[in-house]
Amino acid sequence: MSDFLMIQRPRRLRRNPAIRRLVRETLVRPADLIHPLFVVPGEGIRKPVASMPGVAQLSIDQAVLIAQESHQLGVGGIILFGIPEVKDPTGTDARNSSGIIQRAVRAIKDAVPDLYVMADTCYCEYTDHGHCGILHAVGHDCQDVDNDATLEILGEAAVSYAEAGVDMVAPSGMMDGMVAAIRRALDQHGHSAIPILSYAVKYASAYYGPFREAAESTPAFGDRRTYQMDPANRREAMKEATLDVAEGADMIMVKPGLAYLDMVRELRNRFDLPLAVYNVSGEYAMVKAAAAQGWIDEERVVLENMVAFKRAGADLILTYHAPDAARLLQDQR
Repeated sequence: MSDFLMIQRPRRLRRNPAIRRLVRETLVRPADLIHPLFVVPGEGIRKPVASMPGVAQLSIDQAVLIAQESHQLGVGGIILFGIPEVKDPTGTDARNSSGIIQRAVRAIKDAVPDLYVMADTCYCEYTDHGHCGILHAVGHDCQDVDNDATLEILGEAAVSYAEAGVDMVAPSGMMDGMVAAIRRALDQHGHSAIPILSYAVKYASAYYGPFREAAESTPAFGDRRTYQMDPANRREAMKEATLDVAEGADMIMVKPGLAYLDMVRELRNRFDLPLAVYNVSGEYAMVKAAAAQGWIDEERVVLENMVAFKRAGADLILTYHAPDAARLLQDQR
């Protein structure tokens, strides 16, 4: 027998779907997916987001229906983003017990008590200037977010969400010390059981464009590069994550996902905490646009992207594809 015939031949384990399933190394489950929802005032509203086909702004009653559907599909949870009726310089609605997110949390938990509900904890959707906190002047005609003043109101918002019944808060504003401030506020108000998912590594990315349409959070001036991270930096990302872990984060996240899979892997290698990745709006929109042109097979690309996130080391995937991906994963069983 020749040496060639005696060596291992990998193709033997690719011959049919059954053997490919048996030896598959990276598995994605519907329970690994978190479905982001955009909630607006009103009733009976499903307002499509033009740049995100299949995604809509939802009134609370419609968000309840989508939440029920996600739960039935086995999706791991939802994360809520609120668009208030009235915005002001300090984002008052974010910490109002009758605010849009607080009412949405109560309605969803009443309808689907077993569904895990997270709340994005940031101010960009609530402020009339579109930045992630309270502003202060730093020079002539120049304003920036006041980090320490914003920490206080982040804690107030987190407590308000906890009192409404949320399961987890997820600060995304990249304020220095935000995890410690929120942890302290939650603990002082008797909510020590509420975990924190920190957007620990959030880059100042061009992939967020469609989200800003969906969340109505485009900055009225300037940009967010003074507090979100430079896409060129990886050592800084490790520093940010290390600080958040030390401050008490229960989970950490990388955002965006596809262009930053190296950071997902690096954080996975460094930390033992659960790790999430956000498959952001621009990544979603590109898939939808290419599929609409017939240039790609949408279903296969979506699942391939989910596998890439998991293979890089993510435990959870926040994705607008969540319900579709869950259906596809169920069909694969």
